[in-house]
Amino acid sequence: MSQAIAQNAKADDVMAGMREVAEDWSADQEVFRQTNWGKVMMWIFLLSDTFIFSCFLTAYMTMRISATLPWPNAAEVFALSFGGEPIPLILIAIMTFVLISSSGTMAMAVNFGYRRDRKKTAILMVLTALFGATFVGMQAFEWSKLIIEEGVRPWGNPMGAPQFGASFFMITGFHGFHVTCGVILLLIVARKVARGDYERSGDYSAVEIAGLYWHFVDLVWVFIFAFFYLW
Repeated sequence: MSQAIAQNAKADDVMAGMREVAEDWSADQEVFRQTNWGKVMMWIFLLSDTFIFSCFLTAYMTMRISATLPWPNAAEVFALSFGGEPIPLILIAIMTFVLISSSGTMAMAVNFGYRRDRKKTAILMVLTALFGATFVGMQAFEWSKLIIEEGVRPWGNPMGAPQFGASFFMITGFHGFHVTCGVILLLIVARKVARGDYERSGDYSAVEIAGLYWHFVDLVWVFIFAFFYLW
């Protein structure tokens, strides 16, 4: 009799344990159901991009330290003349100001998106895209000046270390490609905001996801600015 009671108690314990496991799994299911997978995938993409840019900048530091020829002086290479007097890094300073300013407009766009203000969200996203397009345009001018006036090529550099051209065009070009893709993404999302697509679904997370990408692009530029132009 006592053995049967012990077996029943053990069976009850097993059933109670199984119920706890089932409750745990069902709770996890609810958590995953509420997860914004678009945001999660964007974070994964940005993490992988972080590794890529880190490798590029590490390679740049290695090349610069190990270069046998003198590395060009950024203050002289990236100077623009106004009234006959060269101003060091003036174009780069304007580019940086424009891109950093775009982070502010993007943050405001996300804020108004959560407030369900379609008009202000769309306007601010378009303004952010215009800042990005301006940045890319100034970068194209910078490239043309280096190629045409200074004679810098990916395979050579008349001002010193030949690695300068390869590393500069590779890293700034890769970043410029990211900015261009960001401008396209912002315009697409802004159009959907203006049409009311997210208003109908009640989900403005696409605005925040685009903002995550844009803030990452801005942050990467801060490191490129420090490594290429200030070092």
